[in-house]
Amino acid sequence: MQQEVVEAEGHLIDSHLMERIFDTVVEYNGRFEVEKFEIGRTNADNSHLRLKIETETAHDMEQLLSQLLDLGCTPADSGSAELTAVERDCCAPEDFYSTTNHKTMVRQQGDWLEVENQRMDAMIVVAGKRAFCRRLRDLKRGDQVVVGMRGIRVVPESKERDRMAFAFMSNGISSERQVETAMRQTANLMRQCRESGQKIVVVAGPVTVHTGGAAPLAQLIRGGWVQALLAGNALGVHDIEASLLGTSLGVRQSDGRQEEHGHRNHMRAINAIYHAGSIAKAVEAGRLTSGVMYECVKTGVPFVLAGSLRDDGPLPDTITDMNQAQDAYAEQLKGAGLVLCLGSMLHSIATGNMLPSWVKIVCVDINPAVATKVSDRGTGQAVGVVTDVGLFLDLLAHALESKDRAKA
Repeated sequence: MQQEVVEAEGHLIDSHLMERIFDTVVEYNGRFEVEKFEIGRTNADNSHLRLKIETETAHDMEQLLSQLLDLGCTPADSGSAELTAVERDCCAPEDFYSTTNHKTMVRQQGDWLEVENQRMDAMIVVAGKRAFCRRLRDLKRGDQVVVGMRGIRVVPESKERDRMAFAFMSNGISSERQVETAMRQTANLMRQCRESGQKIVVVAGPVTVHTGGAAPLAQLIRGGWVQALLAGNALGVHDIEASLLGTSLGVRQSDGRQEEHGHRNHMRAINAIYHAGSIAKAVEAGRLTSGVMYECVKTGVPFVLAGSLRDDGPLPDTITDMNQAQDAYAEQLKGAGLVLCLGSMLHSIATGNMLPSWVKIVCVDINPAVATKVSDRGTGQAVGVVTDVGLFLDLLAHALESKDRAKA
């Protein structure tokens, strides 16, 4: 029999972590014995669990420990994390530790080092008294990479006892009243971010324009509620098309009717920006006078447009190198306290993969599968609001503007 003693600390009961730990041991053909359990006496106190686990083979134990590690269980007295030097750029040692998006620490010479730039699917590189998450493509020869599972502590996000509960999944949003509830709670989160000095980042797809959400999103940017905009080429193109020509994908925004020869309007919009030289130059020249991209330029809000294989044009501002686009996204996500994902499955999942688990995500989409997929791909902190993006943004912009007027 293989035996190990593991320890966990946190809001183990509120977050259902303890039952998940027990279930995981049984699922992986193990047995457990609780050696010690201390429950927190107040809302602020952590609970402590010390558990002896047994498996039939060493292989089973390694598999079990890898699962328990993600639940916050650390082998007791495991010593320092093992390090192996990278022998060639972009090539990690075979037994590298792959990170989650939860807060992680590694032990070195008796000290626990908190891992910086936390994100999922990365390696941990230790340099002196600091540890960092580093992507595979960024590894350099000589980097000291954490391998195995010893000397690693993962701290899953605990369920906050006073956290606003979003009850919005696949069948949760159907009535106007429920949409307004979701909007009010999102507005409260945005106010909390502003008061704490954290960034609010918007990830938006072209459906934002198609559903009439461009005007309220522009209003939010103008009002200082957005500190960065992340999107694809399509959002920029259709926002500019709507601003210059009054159509979105050739459909008139005034009455919803197809414009004659409107199918070419998005290309006319791209052409206009190329004539100006860039989106910013189109604003400076007075060619572009309204819309989401216009407000970003006028208010100095940074935006990133990531290209894809299907893009027309693309716009001169669109980053077509995917590695560069990922880097640009990650840079703008630094310091974020809340991310609003609006009608874009691809960019929402990509953004979620870059974020640590303590950054809140509100995912708004008419398709309930989008929020589910974002969460299923490791971004467990994402909550879904299943509704029309344009309607949600309109309600949100009015709510925040009304509150500001009331304070004034």
